[in-house]
Amino acid sequence: MILPEEGSLLRIFIGESDRHDGKLLYEWIVIKAREEGLAGATVLRGIMGFGAHSRLHTFKIERLSEDLPIIIEIVDTKEKLEHFLSIIDSEIKEGLATIEKAFIRFYRSGKT
Repeated sequence: MILPEEGSLLRIFIGESDRHDGKLLYEWIVIKAREEGLAGATVLRGIMGFGAHSRLHTFKIERLSEDLPIIIEIVDTKEKLEHFLSIIDSEIKEGLATIEKAFIRFYRSGKT
C-alpha cells in the first residue's frame, strides 16, 4: 500500500475497560481498522488522564488504575478515516475522536 505525503491522523481516546459486545473496545477498533484496510493502528496506554466527566484516572489510585486512558492512533487518508469513523462512531459510548493533518515521511514493511 502506498500512502500520499499528506495524510491524516485519527486519534480515539477511550477508557481501558470500555467494551464492545464483551470484547475490549480498543481491540475491537483495531481489528475493525484492519478489516477496513487501513494502513495501521497503534494502541497507547496512558498513565494518567481525565475526560468529559472530569474523573481522574491514574495508576496511583488502585481502583481507578483499571480504567486508564487508551489512545488509538491510525494514519491513512482523510477520506478513509472519515469513512471508518462513520462505521464505528455509534459503537463508542464515551470518548473523544480527533483528526489532524499528518505529513507521511515513509510507510514501508521492510519486505522487498
